[in-house]
Amino acid sequence: MKIAYILNTYPQPSHSFIRREIHALEAQGHDIYRIAMRPSAAALVDPLDQAEDAKTEHVLAQGAGQLGRALFRVLRSDAAAFFAAAKVALDLGAASESSRTRHLIYLAEACYVLERCNAEGITHMHAHFGTNAAAVAMLAHLLGGPEYSFTVHGPEEFDAPRALSLGTKMHHAAFTVAISNFGRSQLCRWAAAEDWDRIKVVHCGIEPARFGDPAPLPKGPRRVVSIGRFVEQKGQLLLIDALAKTEDPDLHLTLLGDGEMRGMIEARIAQHGLQSRVSLPGWVDEARVRSELAAAHGFVMPSFAEGLPMVIMEAMAAARPVIATYIAGTPELVQDGKTGWMVPAGDADALAGALDDLAKATPQKLTKMGEAGRVRALARHDVAIEAAKLASHII
Repeated sequence: MKIAYILNTYPQPSHSFIRREIHALEAQGHDIYRIAMRPSAAALVDPLDQAEDAKTEHVLAQGAGQLGRALFRVLRSDAAAFFAAAKVALDLGAASESSRTRHLIYLAEACYVLERCNAEGITHMHAHFGTNAAAVAMLAHLLGGPEYSFTVHGPEEFDAPRALSLGTKMHHAAFTVAISNFGRSQLCRWAAAEDWDRIKVVHCGIEPARFGDPAPLPKGPRRVVSIGRFVEQKGQLLLIDALAKTEDPDLHLTLLGDGEMRGMIEARIAQHGLQSRVSLPGWVDEARVRSELAAAHGFVMPSFAEGLPMVIMEAMAAARPVIATYIAGTPELVQDGKTGWMVPAGDADALAGALDDLAKATPQKLTKMGEAGRVRALARHDVAIEAAKLASHII
């Protein structure tokens, strides 16, 4: 089976789960053609991302002339299909928060994608996220291309389901993937009832082989690590406020990642006088992530909105207790009191209390929590098993 992965920006540091899914499908004998609208604007520090970049065709890099020629070739070959797809693109643009013009650009991208799929012998297209990549896949299908599916992660799609025309995209898709039961429930809100059976749950996955025997808990003062883009929804500012409220003056936090809010986070750290207790290494590769988890006593994810974070699965697979918030699909994975602590999103006092609980917990309790989390994550999020599920829906 030859599958085209239709993506917006790929590869990029925060989307390693897509890379793992692709590699798992390839390991199972499927041929994957990577086509993204644009490359990452961020520097790719992980060699695995750099290798993916070399394998990915970037549509907008072809230039407006190439896309325009593809559009006119598709128009000449099947005018009826072209104008039907153009009407859908205009309807999407009318509902969107952008413009009809942008969606006509998506139509041109879809024409190029259609020609590349035909040239490569693609039998199915799969997109990640219900945004423009799903729109391009849908339009390419309506132009006469292969069937398509797409994975919805959230929270962005759930914030603007009408503007993204999720119902339309799900209706035309062979199937739609949610990454949690919560995600599926949200998609059912915007899909026609007759389309519900085609909404499937396929978890994002981790590679168990990369998580061998977990490192023992480190000696010394308690350390926690958090990983994610520095954006509002990830809650890092609240985490700094919570850290300032904790009772243990030696509790140390490492924030892995980067983004537009870095300056605000640094200012908040300085405001609380926490410079010696917070580290900001920036984006790091997967090997560094594993070493940071090994050096920590726990992982904290203070998000306000999520899908189901990959980093929580990775922390649990590394046998580290998790502090997370009661949002989206997270409670389906993290079990309060068993694999970590769950707190209300946006509550700095509750988050500080969970950090204090972790700091006071005995090594034996933390180890037991970590082991329970590891078993749960590896059982529910093996990427090979989840990729096989995805493939079974395509065949």
